[in-house]
Amino acid sequence: MNALVNWVPDLNYLPDTMDRFFQAFRTPVADWTPRADIFETENELALEFDLPGIQQKDLEIVVEKGALVLKGERKAPANMEQYRRVERNYGSFTRVFTLPEVVDAEKISANLSNGVLTLRLPKREEVKPRQIQVKVA
Repeated sequence: MNALVNWVPDLNYLPDTMDRFFQAFRTPVADWTPRADIFETENELALEFDLPGIQQKDLEIVVEKGALVLKGERKAPANMEQYRRVERNYGSFTRVFTLPEVVDAEKISANLSNGVLTLRLPKREEVKPRQIQVKVA
């Protein structure tokens, strides 16, 4: 036969339990992926990344083996233990994009302004469309 037991929580452990519960919401996320927009013009491809709070020194952009690699880190605030809710992501990230043959990898440029990183990937001259002049004889 099952007996009902009156359970009374030990309030001495309540602060520890609550701290452990809220710790899950204060812990920074280790890996995340910044959002990107990609667009194309006649002369180039462009990638724009939302990177608010990230400084130039925390970014690395490399072209290797036909791929464009973007690495970076958003550092968590020093007073993170004071936060009660964290919705922004912190930690390192990596994005890798295969470069199409039309891109001139030697002329890729990057600009970080107002939390947006813009990468410009110029097209090689030989693949750009050009108008052929028709001569009338």
